[in-house]
Amino acid sequence: MDEVPIPISTGSTRFLDQLRSHIRSQGLAYATEKTYVHWIVQFIYFHQKKHPREMGSSEVEMFLSHLSLNRNVAKGTQRIALNSLVYLYNRFLQLPLGTLNWKSAKRQPRIPTVFTHQEATAVIGQMSAPYSLMAGLMYGAGLRISECLRLRIKDIDFGMQTIVVREGKGAKDRTTVLPQSLVVPLQQHIEQVLLLHSKDLNNGFGRVYLPDALSRKYPNAETSPEWQFVFPAPRLSQDPRSSEWRRHHIIDRSLQKCVKVALQQAKIYKKAGCHTFRHSFATRLLEKGYDLRTIQTLLGHNDISTTQIYTHVVKKGALGVCSPID
Repeated sequence: MDEVPIPISTGSTRFLDQLRSHIRSQGLAYATEKTYVHWIVQFIYFHQKKHPREMGSSEVEMFLSHLSLNRNVAKGTQRIALNSLVYLYNRFLQLPLGTLNWKSAKRQPRIPTVFTHQEATAVIGQMSAPYSLMAGLMYGAGLRISECLRLRIKDIDFGMQTIVVREGKGAKDRTTVLPQSLVVPLQQHIEQVLLLHSKDLNNGFGRVYLPDALSRKYPNAETSPEWQFVFPAPRLSQDPRSSEWRRHHIIDRSLQKCVKVALQQAKIYKKAGCHTFRHSFATRLLEKGYDLRTIQTLLGHNDISTTQIYTHVVKKGALGVCSPID
């Protein structure tokens, strides 16, 4: 249950506990917390476990240059590490770093791999339920794997034919399309999920994890049908943080493994995975003539330059060029 925040002891004097408490007090997503803590720990270990208060801008510059020169990270990865350390010093420690000079990473993001429509449907066709339905939503609605796994029943609006993605990347909510072809299969699937939930309730379980303080604000929501995961795990599990027995959602590794096997069975030899469905969603919309702003909104991109990468993978290229041999 990677999206369940680890508990922090009240009044803890441990540096990382205090850092986590500060991040949570700012209302940042738990995914952001994990990312910031990861890079801050990397920074501390790089400098032989010196306390950040004993370091400053020169040590930050050394670490960022190390990421570029020795670890050959992409520019985006280096930028994430920078953001983590800027948060550490400017906001948590309140020791502003000032102007920084470091060796910028040169490795640029790769052009994404995409499926043709025939390839996407072939892969999905090799998958059994509920994994085929999950892959269909990633392809048909442009969902990230984490967004698909975390869907709650209340997030599916069959009347409006939309899906609400809550706390996606960057802790943002957005609305995307519910594919018409998946409406009936999804309705049938949810009926089975509710039957399973009813069985759990009869057995003394049926409580689901709620983010933030919602369990205190809405004490009955944990057992309400609308808050249950659309893709629940096949077995109950004990939350190591609270010792509560719950039915969480299917874990990402299970879906990733299923997609990998389906790729082999469909004899598709591209370097592909779950995220390839999302790339393919964007590319299909671009091929159909939808404007970049619309695609940006559906994908939840902050910057339209991120969406523009798909202009490089449409069938006729970014300039609509057709090869002379064709």
